[in-house]
Amino acid sequence: MSPIRSSTGIPDHIAAALCYFFPFIGGIVFLALEKRSRFVLFHALQSLIAFGALMIAHVLCGFIPLLGPLAASLISLCSFAVWLLMIYHALGGRWYRLPWAGDIAERQLRQL
Repeated sequence: MSPIRSSTGIPDHIAAALCYFFPFIGGIVFLALEKRSRFVLFHALQSLIAFGALMIAHVLCGFIPLLGPLAASLISLCSFAVWLLMIYHALGGRWYRLPWAGDIAERQLRQL
């Protein structure tokens, strides 16, 4: 864990966890507020990408007859598992990357 505080005044690991604690919205808020911590910015981007994609997939399942509700339930379970995993890693101060969302977030972070 880093004793460094983000530009919001919150310790880095707490700010990163808040990006996931409020899925999608937390990422937007910290992406707008954070000016200094690359750790917080990475987790904000990853939260935005991962939970944005999961929300879109969940909505699209509503258009699939018969199997849509089952697929939506599986996506909900997956979302919950990712939510818990990412809060755990962010609180631990780890740069844990999700397979595709982490790669995209890392590329975007290099451009900031």
